[in-house]
Amino acid sequence: MTPTLPHTVRAVDTAQLLDLAQEAAMHGFSQRLPVDWLQEHLAPEATHYLFPTLVQRLTHRPEMPLQWRCQQLLTVSTGEQIWGLLDVLPDTFDKIPETLDTASKKEIVSRIERAVKVREWVERMAADAGS
Repeated sequence: MTPTLPHTVRAVDTAQLLDLAQEAAMHGFSQRLPVDWLQEHLAPEATHYLFPTLVQRLTHRPEMPLQWRCQQLLTVSTGEQIWGLLDVLPDTFDKIPETLDTASKKEIVSRIERAVKVREWVERMAADAGS
């Protein structure tokens, strides 16, 4: 039986997010940003947010564990918030403390929906560097 996808938002600091990205890399999950990229671009003292939106089960790769595909709202070193995806093990997600109230969660989901995607932000930064 597939666990029920939680309808919640969890807040993590940069160190926790790096740990989640490292776990995703260790398992070979498809939706993740490289840990070294995150270390280079995330604001070190920032809070980031995870919002599970999809149960990811790879039926063609039965050795892969079930994952929650989370939308993530990342705060980068420029202070901007950008949108990405991260696959997280359900047990790992469940261990992240619930710290946000309902109003905060709704506001964060709204910001996720309006955020610039990681790829767009990277392209803009490259274009700005080339100017």
